[in-house]
Amino acid sequence: MAAAVSTAYSEENKNKPLELAGMKSTPPADWKEENPSNAMRQAQFKLPKAEKDKDDAELALFAFPGGSGSLEANLKRQLDKFAEEGRKDKTDKIKVGTIEATYQDVSGSFMKKAFPMAKESTKMENYRQLYVVFEAKDGKQYYLTLLGSKDTVEKHKKGFEEFLKNFK
Repeated sequence: MAAAVSTAYSEENKNKPLELAGMKSTPPADWKEENPSNAMRQAQFKLPKAEKDKDDAELALFAFPGGSGSLEANLKRQLDKFAEEGRKDKTDKIKVGTIEATYQDVSGSFMKKAFPMAKESTKMENYRQLYVVFEAKDGKQYYLTLLGSKDTVEKHKKGFEEFLKNFK
């Protein structure tokens, strides 16, 4: 009986393929698609928290015709979301489907703002962000931001990377 309940639960939460830059990939079954919280977001998912964490992580996808600045400016903007003290970051090249992308992994104290241009922020300790940016053949720049506590992001890192690799 438990196996039937488990199967029904995963089928109920099964995500439909997501289209990005003319390619499609199916998000992991435990990611819950949500309505985007603002007009700049193309899609948004809630990723279940790790056992000892108090909050779920969030994956947001953005696409801007003409982009939102240089690659360096975008990477710096992501770094600046974290306090300099104790911040760690690493940047690599990966593939989203067949498209070369830049993959940034930042951890430390995330400075959470109520909205992007807010002056005040709340320090969120032990946070991590996986950030992917690439430009597609259509000239649009695409951005994926997976943000949450370090353990929750680590829990979903492999699934996130598989999701990116599986775009076809």
